[in-house]
This record gives sequence, structure tokens and C-alpha cells, in this order.
Amino acid sequence: MSTTHTINGIDVERLSGTIDHIVHDPTLARFQFRARNNWIDGGHNRSTIKEFYGAGQEDTSRTEPFVLDVDEPPILLGENRGPNAGEYVLHALGACLTGTLVYHAAARGIALEGLECTIEGDVDLQGFLGLDESVRPGFENVRVAFKATGDFDDEQLAELASLARYSPVRDIVSNPVPVAVEVARA
Repeated sequence: MSTTHTINGIDVERLSGTIDHIVHDPTLARFQFRARNNWIDGGHNRSTIKEFYGAGQEDTSRTEPFVLDVDEPPILLGENRGPNAGEYVLHALGACLTGTLVYHAAARGIALEGLECTIEGDVDLQGFLGLDESVRPGFENVRVAFKATGDFDDEQLAELASLARYSPVRDIVSNPVPVAVEVARA
């Protein structure tokens, strides 16, 4: 009978195997994630997420799409049929930072008992509304505060904090990423 060695719920042998495969064939590291969005009414729109490309092939593991509704609160002329897009960005950032810390901690043998974060983002609607060109339309700043529990020393806690640098979503929101937008007639 084989025994699976897990740290933080991660099978560290499989993680090491994945890393080894990518080291030997870097093309396996290339992924393309996709989402499709449809406007419904007012601030309400819906995204579906299913297919993606990764590890050298189209992925077919998802039989049903994930469905995410987006809306605005009434004060922003919506009906609260879902979080707004900025809140989804905060969710994506928190989820990615959490996953990044968990996976990298497991790879380093740092066992966590608990990990939670609080995320806040400040936005000035003057930018979104086009009222002041000096105000950016997106978040002016974002703050993330983690609380970690486990049997680790101060040096490992500092190492854990440094692992946030590997988060893909943190990179996306911290550094310019080219975004091409095209609008065509249907």
C-alpha cells in the first residue's frame, strides 16, 4: 500500500513531480485560461468559465462551467445579484495569494494549521465616471493582511510572507499587463 505524503493538503510528491516535468520540458508550464461574459441588464452580467489550455493540451476535466454573476449594490445602481467586478478582483487576489503561500509552504516543509486574509481596495469613482482625468478608474491601493497559525518559527513566518511574490494574480494587479480590447458588431 502506498502512502501519500501531504503538507497543507498538498501531495508533495505530485508537486515535486510536476516541478520536475516542467524543468525537463518548460513548454508544459504554458497555460491559457478563458472566460466568456454576457451582459444581462444594468450592471448585471454573467461569466462562464470552463475550458483552458495547459500542460501541452486542452483540458477536458470540467464537465460543467463555473458560473459567476456580477452586479453592483443599489447605491451604484445595481440590485446585488452578485459581487461587483472589483470585489471579484479582491477575491481572485486573496485566493491566489492564499494558494501561493499554501503550495510554496508545502514545498518547503512548512505546515500550516490555518491561513486567512482580509483584503481591502480603495477606489475613487471620479475615475470610472470620467469626471477627473487625474484619478485612475481602478483601485488606488490594495491592502492584504494574513493571519497564519501553525508550528513554525519566526524565520519560517518571514519566509512565508516572502512567498507572496510568486502569486500570479498579485503580479497581474501590481504590474502593467497588455490588454487588447476589440468591439465588433454581432
